Amino acid sequence: MAKLEIVHYPHPALRWKSRELTKIDAELEDMVQQMFDLMYAARGIGLAANQVALPYRMFVINPSGDKDSKEDEMVFINPQISRRNGSEEDQEGCLSLPEIYAPVTRATRVVIDAFDLSGQQFEMDLEELDARVVQHEYDHIEGIMFTDRVAPGPLAKVQPLISDLEMQFRNRQKEGTVPSDDQLKAQLLALQKARTGG
Repeated sequence: MAKLEIVHYPHPALRWKSRELTKIDAELEDMVQQMFDLMYAARGIGLAANQVALPYRMFVINPSGDKDSKEDEMVFINPQISRRNGSEEDQEGCLSLPEIYAPVTRATRVVIDAFDLSGQQFEMDLEELDARVVQHEYDHIEGIMFTDRVAPGPLAKVQPLISDLEMQFRNRQKEGTVPSDDQLKAQLLALQKARTGG
């Protein structure tokens, strides 16, 4: 299993609508462990597979942000949000958009169905921060960034930072340290075929 790293906007993986996984094995367990390690190293509380350039419907969260609180770690494989209730605005950030924060309105309560790493299906009824983190990561696997949900006024304030990230990424592509978008998409397609059957 290759070493994973968090990708930054505008990497094509971040706009990829992820596919459902068809098998859980040791390699997937290794991916999940790497995702938790990367999330803690970046001081995050959630990380979706496509944030590490894996085109799979999977994300990990630990709302406490404490790597020693293993009981707070949750893995969601092939998740579906079945219910959303309430509405609340709060600041959000993203490990793929470092140092960028803006207000986002989300449901205050969600019900989510998913599979865990042992292949067991489960349902969770989550509120407040837990619900917000799940919705943020769920958006990722749908190819949606949190900035897509920011109102025009606040978005205009952070747009220069987003544009700067994009410029840095394109410059690295010109230098040849990051593959072209077409090459990155080809890599995503190959990974998708390997584990999702299409």
